[in-house]
Amino acid sequence: MATLSFTSSSSSPAALLFNNHATPFHLPPISYKLPRLALLHVKCLSNTPDKDSILEDEIEDKSSLSISVASSSISTYNWCAGLGGLGFLETTYLTFLKFTDSDVFCPVGSSSTSCNTILNSHYSLLFGVPLPLIGMIAYGLVTFLALKLAGKELPFRIDETNSRLILLATTTSMATASTYFLYVLSTSFPGDSCAYCLFSALLSFGLLFSTLKASGLQGLQNNVGVQLVLAALVVSALSTSYSISAPVSTSMANTNMPFFATEITTQSSPFTLSLARHLQSIGAKMYGAFWCSHCVEQKQMFGSEAAKLLNYTECFPDGYRTGVKIDKACANVGIEGFPTWVINGFEWRTGAIRACSDIWI
Repeated sequence: MATLSFTSSSSSPAALLFNNHATPFHLPPISYKLPRLALLHVKCLSNTPDKDSILEDEIEDKSSLSISVASSSISTYNWCAGLGGLGFLETTYLTFLKFTDSDVFCPVGSSSTSCNTILNSHYSLLFGVPLPLIGMIAYGLVTFLALKLAGKELPFRIDETNSRLILLATTTSMATASTYFLYVLSTSFPGDSCAYCLFSALLSFGLLFSTLKASGLQGLQNNVGVQLVLAALVVSALSTSYSISAPVSTSMANTNMPFFATEITTQSSPFTLSLARHLQSIGAKMYGAFWCSHCVEQKQMFGSEAAKLLNYTECFPDGYRTGVKIDKACANVGIEGFPTWVINGFEWRTGAIRACSDIWI
């Protein structure tokens, strides 16, 4: 409440100013209320967002995106390491069998005969190096790189970009080789199958797809030229190697003959029976092939009874087709033609009865 007071007199204004004895005149009090003002803090915003807030949002988005991509890549590299580890175990087993010259055990999908025929053919060597050994090195490299990329512990001071490129190049080469071998399997070994070959091809394709997923679309676009060049080099190397390593009989390169047995129809004489028993007693061996006409002629000379006493080794017991390798027993002796007799450590490629009769006498 505010009170205003004024003085009033009949005197002039000047008198009022200088007359100290003037009687004061009081106006009745006038009351009024002052309105209360509410203060609001208003921040004016323009149509253009704050640059600092935009930068902060972008940094947060990129950070969350990189974390998502990193976790996805780590998961992908773990898959690569797992697949590579399985391939490493398989090729290590096959390499051991190759160096020990042992027969492979084929659990499912094909018989042991088919597996041994395919895995021991001339396609199992690349420029003289066992193919399982090359596969073991490749799978081992993929497993090692994938584990290092997943753990962000890159070896030999190689940055992540180069490590990914090496991994992509390796898996591309492996998938290309697997495609080539599947083509060989279907054309050179019709009707046969190899569980180890199919499993390795499946692993190779899985590794390639996993690596491409980890690289992303941008990485695929940047490296597609490198992949095509590597694929061409792999196909060229495989074709060159197998063109210079022909099977045992090049004249039968396009032949597919199942095994068949020839019946001996002649009768044995006392001499041929005695000779056959003597050859058996001294450990003489005859090496031949089921299609060899000279082998059949010699057996006919011995006769049916004496031929059964011979220590005969068939060098192609599973038939002959493109890519089939000669039997291990014949390869160890170094058979180059049929028939071949090994008597007391010496090889004979002549008429068995004439050669053996000289020894017999």
